[in-house]
Amino acid sequence: MDDYSAWVGRSETREDVATAAPLAGLAALLDHDMPPWAPGMVPPLGHWLYFLPTARQSAIGEDGHPRRDEHGLLPPVPLPRRMWAGSRIDFLAPVPIGAALTRVTTIDAISPKRGRGGDLLFVTLRHEIFANGISAIREEQDIVFREAAGSAPAAAPPAPVSPEPADAVRSIMADPVLLFRYSALTFNAHRIHYDRDYARDVEGYAGLVVHGPLIATLLMDHGLRAGLIPRSFAFRAEAPLIDGAPFDLCLARDEQDTRLWSRDATGRRTMRATLT
Repeated sequence: MDDYSAWVGRSETREDVATAAPLAGLAALLDHDMPPWAPGMVPPLGHWLYFLPTARQSAIGEDGHPRRDEHGLLPPVPLPRRMWAGSRIDFLAPVPIGAALTRVTTIDAISPKRGRGGDLLFVTLRHEIFANGISAIREEQDIVFREAAGSAPAAAPPAPVSPEPADAVRSIMADPVLLFRYSALTFNAHRIHYDRDYARDVEGYAGLVVHGPLIATLLMDHGLRAGLIPRSFAFRAEAPLIDGAPFDLCLARDEQDTRLWSRDATGRRTMRATLT
């Protein structure tokens, strides 16, 4: 794999406005008449509904993401598969609806690794978001690039496991409509979320993949429904969550933090998160 260390420190700045329409769509997606966040404010993780990709259709690659080249922020990694592995987010100041937003994104680290499935490249982005000139959100985002899926037959479904005890559990149906609506809300064209043949035959998944940020948003919503007000939030994807069956959102309170996780129909944990 090429050495991409020269890309560390590269940055870009984008502007947007915290409009209300995406938040109405988010409330509908989360099944709220009266959403559990402060009126007139962008909810925690609502910043993901802004600064959406604007690549021209002719610049989109086979997987639905913009093709990478030497002119973009991300390095032109030849590894074709991409996933959002996790984030660590600090909420520094409220973001009012209508605020002028500025996001400064910097590549903090690039780390090649070798996994069971072949070569991996981890890219850590640091996002600093300002609302009306005030530092409001700081996020470190981990993106992983992976080799093409192998031709080996799909693994057998995991055996059921005993679920981890939780203080509050809510069940969500992972169906194509949910995935489509979130893709539309975030202008996410990654084909693993809506093209079943591509997800199965090219990327090697058993079905459509539930978006990592959608699961994180549902976990955050689970915490907000419990009355929590987050100062920070961190999540890490552990296994793909596939459509076609309900999955659980789980919450357990500790002395200082609240643990959240998603688990599939077998009881296997697919994402873990911590809310402070």
